[in-house]
Amino acid sequence: MKPEQTAVSLANEDQVREVLAESVLGLWDVVNNITRLKPSRRERFRVTVFGSARFKPGSFGYEETKRCAAELAKLGCDIITGGGPGLMKAANEGAASAPERSKSIGVRVDLPFEQEVNSFVSQTFEHRTFFTRLHQFVLQSDAFIVAPGGIGTVLETMMIWQLLQVRHLQNTPLILVGEMWPSLVEWAKKSMISIDSPMADAADLDIPQCVGSGDEAVTLIRKAHAQWVKNQDKTVSEPK
Repeated sequence: MKPEQTAVSLANEDQVREVLAESVLGLWDVVNNITRLKPSRRERFRVTVFGSARFKPGSFGYEETKRCAAELAKLGCDIITGGGPGLMKAANEGAASAPERSKSIGVRVDLPFEQEVNSFVSQTFEHRTFFTRLHQFVLQSDAFIVAPGGIGTVLETMMIWQLLQVRHLQNTPLILVGEMWPSLVEWAKKSMISIDSPMADAADLDIPQCVGSGDEAVTLIRKAHAQWVKNQDKTVSEPK
């Protein structure tokens, strides 16, 4: 039996804060337990595309992102983005070009200065915090493509990179597209392992796959998708 709990006066700010902190931690325990439940067979392969909200339709980055997302949609991949403008909209627009084969999904966060969900999203999820939003990206995605982006994109990239490093995510491609990313990875290699006391293993810094074009990213996703299909077929054929 749990020990009897005594009432806490709202006038006692220290104890009130302690009760709130314990309650929040308890809620996270519940969430963590629920997310341990994994489907034995995922019905669809889902690719999350991270990228800047500032690219305009007609720009090279926008049109390339849209084209590559359309290729993945033809393959039968669902496309997940942050649901906003820029490269998120481009990826959702590409997915929307093949609605019979792909879902175009937006995972939004409540921000006072950002636009509403873009018009090419067919399924929307709303979050109040970046933490729960990032958690949903992790739970739902089979691969990640990172297009050029700013601080938010870097945050998302580092989160996925770290989860792959500690094996909380496995067999999940993290593909960085464009000229801005190789220098980031090289900085990490130089700063974290080229010293007397390395702060990371060399293998950790090989996790992101840097490519120069969207076509290279699509090629890597095709390989990952083929392996996923193979694993799905194996799951179905295994005896219950």
